[in-house]
Amino acid sequence: MAEKRVLITGATDGIGMQTAVRLAEKGFEVWIHGRNYDKVEWVKESVIEKTHNENIFGIAADFSSLYEVKSMVIELKNLVDSFDVIINNAGIINLAFERTVDGFERTFQVNYLSHFLLTSQLLPMMKEKFDARIINLTSMIHADSFDENNLQVNNANDYAAEQVYSNTKLYNILFTFKLARMLQGSTITANCLHPGVINTKLLRASYGDIGMPVESGADTSVFLASSPDIESVSGRYFANSRISKASPVCYDKECQDILWNKSLDILGNYLQ
Repeated sequence: MAEKRVLITGATDGIGMQTAVRLAEKGFEVWIHGRNYDKVEWVKESVIEKTHNENIFGIAADFSSLYEVKSMVIELKNLVDSFDVIINNAGIINLAFERTVDGFERTFQVNYLSHFLLTSQLLPMMKEKFDARIINLTSMIHADSFDENNLQVNNANDYAAEQVYSNTKLYNILFTFKLARMLQGSTITANCLHPGVINTKLLRASYGDIGMPVESGADTSVFLASSPDIESVSGRYFANSRISKASPVCYDKECQDILWNKSLDILGNYLQ
């Protein structure tokens, strides 16, 4: 029987896939999420072959569609009764302005909004677990200021890919810290991490062939998912598997609350 059950978003490539392999090797039951069903199935079989862990499963949903995220939640609830760990790993840098089918700027929706929806909907499945963990990937280049009136870019003229990406990584931290505050006194922790400057497909798209090997990018995610040393640690930002410091704005509870409430308003009926 598997030790613990983990869901990893964006696990068909890069850091997410390496995290899946490493946790499978540790005996976790691993649920691999990806956008493309065929690729999910290929990665699932690859992880099983590499780790000899048969408790590897796949699920597909395009995070640029809130309907697909909601459908993924329903499917997961029909398949399993709980999760011990959720790793919100999926992320993109959209080089040009693009709206999703839901009308949101694509990077904002994929990197932040869909993870907010997913986590909110799966949270009840973690409440009965001892030492349940929510882990959100962010970046050291997260924005250092928060503009509550402009959460997302609304036209191509104002679009700057790196700034939009940085904003979404700030939102992931604010979301983590707010969630940790709300979960105080429960058995669920919420932490976030900077994985390092890693040579992933996402990094190469913007900066070229730089960064550390992709294998090392999973180190902190694996640590946060599996280490007994951080059982009760919550509301922290990690780098190199150690507690680190995020930008000062991340610790502003008013900003955390504003983002949380705006996210609830934006998602509306999807949270029902």
